[in-house]
Amino acid sequence: MKNALLLFIAFMIIACGEKQHDLTVKGQIKGLKKGTIYLKKANDSALISIDSLTINGDSEFELHSNLKSPEVLFLYLDKNSSEKDRIRFFADKGITEINTSLKNFAFDAEINGSTQQKTLEEYEKMMSRFKDQNLNLIKEKFEALKANNKSKLDSLENIQNSMQKRQYLFTVNFALNHKDSEVAPYLALTEIYNAKINLLDTINKSLSVKVKNSKYGKELQEFIDKINESEK
Repeated sequence: MKNALLLFIAFMIIACGEKQHDLTVKGQIKGLKKGTIYLKKANDSALISIDSLTINGDSEFELHSNLKSPEVLFLYLDKNSSEKDRIRFFADKGITEINTSLKNFAFDAEINGSTQQKTLEEYEKMMSRFKDQNLNLIKEKFEALKANNKSKLDSLENIQNSMQKRQYLFTVNFALNHKDSEVAPYLALTEIYNAKINLLDTINKSLSVKVKNSKYGKELQEFIDKINESEK
């Protein structure tokens, strides 16, 4: 009995000595033999490192972070390339698994983690359709410009302006329909920050108490307060 008690105490000491993390990000980067992986967060206009790991032969990785509130983080691969070598994901407490490849680091990313991430992916899927339509319009505008077809150019310009308004309205409606998710204020701050104040305020007032008290909920309130103060 005494030995069992001593073993239990020893186990508790070891367990308490281990550093506990709110978030674990793990996965594999197929094809990666050497390189450094960073877990980063946005700080004003820059990205700062939270954790990092040097890869030397094993393409599996595990990174950690404390997390007060659900937040968008970035998995960044340093291979002396472009900014595209980073993966954006919405993190929440627990485990997020990211599997991808060295060749198409951002494009091949498969992310399994928070409910906020699933909501963000739902939004991004719809936005990709808008982007495809916009690319087609740009191509048509270029051809109309080459042909010196002013009437066609004006018509395409009107279509593009109309599509931009639909994007804004879609984002507003998406945020309103996901008022219980931290994705709602995040989109308001990053996608439609230059929208009319009444639209931002409508989103802000619809948020649940939990989301209002989150990182992005508080930042949205501060952003709206600053706008209102500057307009006095």
